Amino acid sequence: MEGCIIVTYRCNAKCYMCNTWQHPSIQEEEIAPDIVNRIPSGLKFLNITGGEPFLRKDIQEIVEIALRKTERLVISSNGYFTEKIVALAKKFPKIGIRLSIEGLPAANDELRGIKDGFDHALRTLLELQSMGMQDIGFGITVSDRNAKDMIELYRLAKAMDVEFATASTHNSFYFHKGDNTFKNPEMVAREFEKISRLLLQEKHPKKWFRAYFNQCMANYVRGGKRFLPCEVGADVFFLDPFGNILPCNGMDVEAPMGNLKDKTFDEIWSSEQARKVREQVRHCNKNCWMIGSAAPAMKKNLKIPIAWIIQNKLFSKKEGCGK
Repeated sequence: MEGCIIVTYRCNAKCYMCNTWQHPSIQEEEIAPDIVNRIPSGLKFLNITGGEPFLRKDIQEIVEIALRKTERLVISSNGYFTEKIVALAKKFPKIGIRLSIEGLPAANDELRGIKDGFDHALRTLLELQSMGMQDIGFGITVSDRNAKDMIELYRLAKAMDVEFATASTHNSFYFHKGDNTFKNPEMVAREFEKISRLLLQEKHPKKWFRAYFNQCMANYVRGGKRFLPCEVGADVFFLDPFGNILPCNGMDVEAPMGNLKDKTFDEIWSSEQARKVREQVRHCNKNCWMIGSAAPAMKKNLKIPIAWIIQNKLFSKKEGCGK
């Protein structure tokens, strides 16, 4: 099982594709670190996100507990608070850090609504790299406005020898957005396909699976049906800043299974309410392709991405990301 902890809805950025910053959580109402101790142990992967996680004064306590619950822990941040991030990484050098960069400097700062945001993120990345941290990188949330910057950011990540992640704009309760659209979906899809082809040329098999992910992202942008089943709420859970267990952050309606302040995780996970929420997931028609739900699906249906990789890498066939 994999999980995600949304530790706050507070954020210092004002991103164009996300209005979470307009609906911040109240600091005193956010979960205390001890609530994290109530999630199950033995997780394969755990992501800590926000809002901006490094606005939490007790982020170190949260990470210390979370590390005992999972094989791998990655924190998503906009990278602005360099000193806090570096200090945490020095204490917990085995964690992963992913920073959000929406384009080259001018584009990033405009789209993220944060002055000198690119400079802060790059400085943070360089500091982490100089410490010898291995699990670091940055990612871009793609729209019409920054799709053409994707190639340059990929090349920057490759030159720096750090991870590069991609996502696309979405609408959901989490983002408080319903008007994110692609004015030119074909152009955006083609940019994802370019990244996919470049990743297939890499030597590491992990990159080949990311090529598949990006090819499927092109399919999502074009409005295609999701090729791998979404099983959030069964393989994946989200813990929100108030203690609610959710299946994901992509549905149109927030669908809590229960609250860790009132019940144990096992009680929530096996409850009738959880069953009803999973039924909602089965009837969800959003066809999201976000890493939180896509990665577990790819691992569970491993033969499908492997077959695509063989077809496209070894035989150079231009196939879609389905069977």
